[in-house]
Amino acid sequence: MQKTILVVDDEKDIVDLLKYNLQKEGYKVETAFDGERALDLAKRQPNLILLDIMLPEYSGLEVVKELKKNEKTAYIPVIFLTAKGSETDEVVGLELGADDYIVKPVSIPKLLARIKLILRRREEKVTKTRAEKLVKVGSVEIFPDQYRVFVNKKEIFFPKKEFEVLLFLAQHKGKVVNREALLNAIWGSDVYVIDRTIDVHIRKIREKLGKLADYVETIKGVGYRFREEE
Repeated sequence: MQKTILVVDDEKDIVDLLKYNLQKEGYKVETAFDGERALDLAKRQPNLILLDIMLPEYSGLEVVKELKKNEKTAYIPVIFLTAKGSETDEVVGLELGADDYIVKPVSIPKLLARIKLILRRREEKVTKTRAEKLVKVGSVEIFPDQYRVFVNKKEIFFPKKEFEVLLFLAQHKGKVVNREALLNAIWGSDVYVIDRTIDVHIRKIREKLGKLADYVETIKGVGYRFREEE
């Protein structure tokens, strides 16, 4: 089935360049020049979004925040297009749940390779999670194929990356998972993610677990462990 990529950038030349090269690779391409239009087109659930950070009205970061709030768009892979020297935006973008970033000027071969990698990982993840059953640890129930989490029978929404971190730890319950293993499993070894990114996700997961926050233990200097309720 032909995959659809949504290209979002306020520079027409860049949009045209990306559209031309993506279509050559067999992708269907939709385009938007601002954040508001991007959010409208995202409702059609494209397979991947190429998103410029610097957009009029809604910035790319704000667009991602809105995407993650909607369960129908929360799990669409996003690659940020960023200007040189915007390391802070890159870090924030990854923390918000973006899958990768490409620095402008865009290298087309590099971009196409990243897209193929992310789409392949997404397909592998979908295939794997469909084969998985309910993951239950104490009063926490995780449905991998539906991206749903219930805490004490109450459904709690977890954004994509937080969900994946929670699921990975729960699948390895009782075992200490080091930070490197967690980074590689969730973000991949070819994406640079700082330690603070993991800390932020763990903190948010604990907040959502509420009274069960101590299910996620920090093993100082090593990593994390998901334990059952005593």
